[in-house]
Amino acid sequence: METVFMFIKAYAVGGAICTIAQLLINYTKITSGKILVSFLLAGVALEAVGLYQYLVDFAGAGATVPICGFGYLLAKGAIEGAKESLFKAITGGLTATSMGVTAAIVFGYIFALLFKSRSKMN
Repeated sequence: METVFMFIKAYAVGGAICTIAQLLINYTKITSGKILVSFLLAGVALEAVGLYQYLVDFAGAGATVPICGFGYLLAKGAIEGAKESLFKAITGGLTATSMGVTAAIVFGYIFALLFKSRSKMN
């Protein structure tokens, strides 16, 4: 039962984040790119003040998979790297997010090989 509850929390938090983004797309004139950057920076800001970790502890993947989770990882890596040196403060975010970036590149390449791309019809 605990596993089911974990999935429900992850789905609820991840769904809430995506719902907020969709509402911004539907009801404002903010472009998708600006919303994406805003969510990424929100993850960085919430981690900088120590709040995003509580969300990650509560929801797990529901908080780390959306783009604000990427911002959280960038900030967390930079904060941990800053404890060692200035250079690691700069590279810590890249180190923390390298697995996700690598997976995105590899899977993007595989799907580009498997499927034929075409432009969207207006």
